Amino acid sequence: MYAPSVHDEITGYAEYVDQQLEAIRATAHGLTEEQARLTPTRSALSIGGLIKHTSYVIAAPDEKQGSVEEGGEISEDAYAAFMDNFALRDDESLAATIELFDRRRIAVVQWIRDCDPDAEQTLPPAPWYGLMHSSPARMRYSFVHFVEELARHAGHADIIREEIDGANALELLLADTGREATPFAQPWSASEPATT
Repeated sequence: MYAPSVHDEITGYAEYVDQQLEAIRATAHGLTEEQARLTPTRSALSIGGLIKHTSYVIAAPDEKQGSVEEGGEISEDAYAAFMDNFALRDDESLAATIELFDRRRIAVVQWIRDCDPDAEQTLPPAPWYGLMHSSPARMRYSFVHFVEELARHAGHADIIREEIDGANALELLLADTGREATPFAQPWSASEPATT
C-alpha cells in the first residue's frame, strides 16, 4: 500500500502506479501454471493473461510492435501484438511472464519519477475509444490514466483470484511482499483456507 505521505506530485504518481502493479502481481502468488490460465468468471481473462496484458501496457514504446496511425488505422503488426497480450500461450510460462512484468515495472516507475508532469506530449490515436487522431496532453494525463487502467486490472485480477481459491488481495499482498500479519489478515498460505 502507498501509505499517506507528504510527497511531491510526481512521487505520488509513481507510488500509486507501483502500488497497482504490486497488487496485480500479488494475485499470481502461489498459483500453478494451470491455475494462472483459469478463467473462472464470465471474463475471458485469467491471472496470467492480466499480468501479460499489464506488462504490455507498461512496456516502453520501443518494445511494442507496430503502431496506430492517424485516422485510427492500426498496422497488422500492432493489431497482432495487441491481440496476443491477453492470454498466456502454450510456449509461455507464468514465471517468465512475471519476470518480464517485474523488469517493466521497475522501468515504468523510474520513467515516471524522471518525468516532468507539466511536460507536453502527443498521444497516438486510440480508436478503441473512438479517438481517431493524435492528441496533445500533459504527462500527468498519462500518469493518471495509468493509475485508472491499472486499478481496473487489479480489481479484475482480485475477483478472478477469489474465484480460483478464495484468496483475497490483502492476504496475497502480505505473502507476495514478505510482510508480517496485521490485525486484519495473515499472509496467504496454500496450506490455510482463505478468510473473508
